[in-house]
This record gives sequence, C-alpha cells and structure tokens, in this order.
Amino acid sequence: MHIVVIGAGIVGMATAYCLHQEGYKVTVIDAGAGPGLLTSKANGAQLSYSFVAPLADPAVLPKIPSWIADKDGPLGVKLQADAGFWRWVMAFLGACTKTRVQRTTAELLLLGRLSRQQMHMLVAHERLDFDFSSTGKLLVYQDDNAFQKALKQVDYQERLGCEQQVLSTKQCLDLEPALSDVSHKVVGGIFTPSEDAGDCYKLCLELMRILQARPDPVHFLFNTRVNKIKVSQGRVMGLETGADTIQADGYVLANGIGAQVLARQVGINPLIYPLKGYSLTYELTDDSFAPMVSLSDVHNKVVYARIGNRLRVAGMVEIGEHSHEINANRINSLKQQVARYLHHLFPAGEPQAWAGMRPARPDSKPVIGRTPYPNLWMNVGHGTLGFTLAAGSARLLTDLMVGRESPFAQSFAL
Repeated sequence: MHIVVIGAGIVGMATAYCLHQEGYKVTVIDAGAGPGLLTSKANGAQLSYSFVAPLADPAVLPKIPSWIADKDGPLGVKLQADAGFWRWVMAFLGACTKTRVQRTTAELLLLGRLSRQQMHMLVAHERLDFDFSSTGKLLVYQDDNAFQKALKQVDYQERLGCEQQVLSTKQCLDLEPALSDVSHKVVGGIFTPSEDAGDCYKLCLELMRILQARPDPVHFLFNTRVNKIKVSQGRVMGLETGADTIQADGYVLANGIGAQVLARQVGINPLIYPLKGYSLTYELTDDSFAPMVSLSDVHNKVVYARIGNRLRVAGMVEIGEHSHEINANRINSLKQQVARYLHHLFPAGEPQAWAGMRPARPDSKPVIGRTPYPNLWMNVGHGTLGFTLAAGSARLLTDLMVGRESPFAQSFAL
C-alpha cells in the first residue's frame, strides 16, 4: 500500500519512518528544499515528555491585557481581524478551565511517555547523529509564589506517574553549576531526570538518510507544494501540485500550519493557528561556562538546551504574528536574557538567530488519526511540542492505520 505523507518536518519524518517500518511504500512531499527547514529547524531542542501542560490555563486569563500591552514581553498578542484568529482565541479561552487543563495534561503525559519510549527505541536501533543527550531537565524558579504553585502541579503529575524531584537552591546549583551566576535569585527548582535533548533539524536529516538507504526506500519530493486535495465520492483521489497530480492509496496531513489550509478545502477545521517563537544558537568554546542540564528559566520563560558543542536558547510566544521575519527587538531581548543568566558563557561570536511558526491548537492537543475521508489521516497541531511528541504521535497514527487501536487514541481524534 502506498501512503503519501505531506510535510517533512519532524512530525512528517517520524510518521514516514513508522509507516515504512510497517511495510508501507511511502512518499514524502514538502514545499521546501529539504526536510525540517521550517518549525523543526532551530526549535528549543528539549524533549520535555513530562512538561506538556497546555498553554490554555485559568492562570493566563488575568494576564492577557498585559500581554496585549507589552510589545516586548515573553508572551505577546497581536490582535487580528481575520475570523480564524478569533475562532482560535475563543476556543483557547474555552479551554482555560481547571477540569480541561487536568484532563489535557493527563492525555499529553500518556503521549509523552509513548514518545520517550519510541525515541529511545529509535536511538537504540539506528545509528543517528543528532546530538542526543539524556541529562534531564531543571525548571528554575526565581519567585517563591510561583514555586509554591508549581509544587501543586508536581503533586498532580506524581499521581499520573511522573518522577520529579523538588530541589533547594543549593541542590539546583550542585546539579547545574552554570546557575552560579544567578544563585542569589534562585529560590528552588524541579528536576525531571527522564527528559532528553537533541538537534531536531539534524534528526530530520538523519531520518531521511536512513529511509533513503533502506530496501524499497522512501521517495522524497521537495520543492513540491500541494495546492489542492482532490476528493470524489467520499475519498481522496489525489493531490494537485504545481506540476502534477500525485495519487496513492492513502494520505497523511503532517505539514503543520499548512495542514489548516488543505484541511479546510475538504470541510475539516483542525483549528491550527501559528504561534511565533524565537531561538538563538551559540557556538561554545573551551572557556564557555554553559549548562549541561536542560534548563527552563520559568520567570522569563526562556529554555536552554545543550546540543553537542552548541547552546540553544529559545523563548517567546507571539499570537497573531504571521511573518517569518526575525524581529530584531525580540532577538535583542533574548540576548539580554542570556547575558543576565549566564555571565560567563563566552561563546565563539554572535549567536545564530531564528524565528519559526509553531502549529498550535487551542487546547495544545494535536489531532492524530482518521478524518471523515477513509483514506485521509492527520498528524498535526503539536504547537510547541512537535519535537517532544513526534515519535509517539507517529507510532500512535501508524498503529491506527494498521488496525491496532490504542487505549488513548480517542483523546487525539478529530
């Protein structure tokens, strides 16, 4: 059976890998010149399987006016006139209830657990070079009130099977000496040893390499934009591109933000909207005093991940910003955060700046599974968790496609 996967970001590449492992003939189509060139290119690099709480939370509601007013804050809202923006916002507000948050967190933790299992199996079975490490993740708190609230989340996630450690200031510094520059600000931390890190873009390249080297290799069509899904008599009959019509037995939408446009053509609304984020990548030197453990500066909403001899720093969420252009003010703000946090980083020159669009759904849950068309499937809407959840999402979708029902598949159904 021939399956076409639309999208060569990390979700599409992981999907292609799983489908090929099951014996499918697979073609991957992407509008870019290669895999992983958009959202997967320079994301936060953390595989945070246990940190999947949705952005929609009752606690965000009183903060929305300040987000709109503060143009340089870590979270920004740029009001838009289009109906898609307001549909997304209204659905987001509707998801900001304690019951919804707890249910969504529990569901995403199950998917995160599957993702960790699948990622570790992938690393064990394939010779992959993507700067993978398993040093854990430390959330660092500078505000005691925020820290005390976080402890309640630790208690809740402990009941769901998460193993997390609450650390004092001294224990945080013992675990990650690079925090000594801000030791006077740290009030405590939460460490999760099960978390990983890696270069998402390099993993996309590695997956393409091994899939092209296999018997009956995966076929990749780059610089090929899908303009239209052709349907007839309740089935997808083909994909119209600028040059040709591509036909197969089945089709998977895994192209992030682009999936919203294609899905709407055939009467499906997955409610995907772009959340813009930024990152910096620092080349390190022998003199660099950089963290080895993945860090989250909770107060400033900035994450730090060591990937080989580089440090990836990511942060900021902008809702309503559609341009891929790099905002110099945002980048300068992020650089200043790094300079205040890591006084002795001593990198090899200026960092490489990046901006990307995360394909987010209002409740932070991706859509994984069937559509009303029996030969069209979806694996989309992962937001900021695409790298973290890609391996598990691909496994879940593939299991559904081959007829192996998952006990939690319904949680991510359309």
